[in-house]
Amino acid sequence: MCASYGLTGDGTPIPLPGEDEPISEPGSLALLNDWIEQYDGHAKITGRKAKNLNPVLIGDRLELGWWSLWADGSGPRGRNSFNARDDSLVKRWSHAFQQRALLPASWYDEGKPRWSLADGSPFWIAAVTSTVTDDETGEARLTYAMVTRRGIGKASAVKSKSSGGTESRMPLPIPADFASEWLNPDRPGDAGLVAEAQIASEDLARAMEPDRPIDVSETLF
Repeated sequence: MCASYGLTGDGTPIPLPGEDEPISEPGSLALLNDWIEQYDGHAKITGRKAKNLNPVLIGDRLELGWWSLWADGSGPRGRNSFNARDDSLVKRWSHAFQQRALLPASWYDEGKPRWSLADGSPFWIAAVTSTVTDDETGEARLTYAMVTRRGIGKASAVKSKSSGGTESRMPLPIPADFASEWLNPDRPGDAGLVAEAQIASEDLARAMEPDRPIDVSETLF
C-alpha cells in the first residue's frame, strides 16, 4: 500500500480538470507553493503526533487535508485509514466515495522504488474524503484516503506482504480529461464510476517508471 507521495517544486504546472490552464486561483497557488516549501513537496501520513496537512483538490480549489480518513467522530485515535482500495469503494467506503477529491503528485513510493512518469510531469491521484469534527479541538477537519488500484505495467512486479505476496497495489492516477467526472458532486459514487475510473487510469498507470531496477527479492513490502 502506498504510504508516501509528493510533488516536485520545479514549477511544472498541473492542468486543472477540464481546463487548458494550470492552477491559477491565487489562494490555491499560494497554498501549494507554501506547502512545497515547508514540506519539500513530500506528503506524509497525518497522525496524532505528526499533524502535517497536505493539498487536496476539492472542486476547483486546493485545500489542506489530513491524510488519514476518519470515521465520523473517531478522531486521530479512532478507526481511520490512509488508503482505500478501488474495489472496496462501493461497500466499505460508500459515504466517503460521495465526496471525492484529487491529490497533486509527481511521484509515489511503493515498495523500494520511487515511481513517476518518465518525463517527471505531475499527475492527479484519486482520493475520497470525510469532513469530521476533531474530538480534541471541536474543529471541522477535512480528512482523506488515497484510492489504490491493482498494480499494472512495471508496478505489477511489486507485491504486498498484506496480500501474502500475491498482489500488487498502486495509487489510482486520474488523467486530466477524466478529472472533472471524478470530482463531479452530482455524479453518484457507484460501481459504474469505479469501472470508468479504472479504465481511465490505465495509460497513466502503465506509464509509471521506477527510479531504479526492480530487484524481485526486494519487492515484498
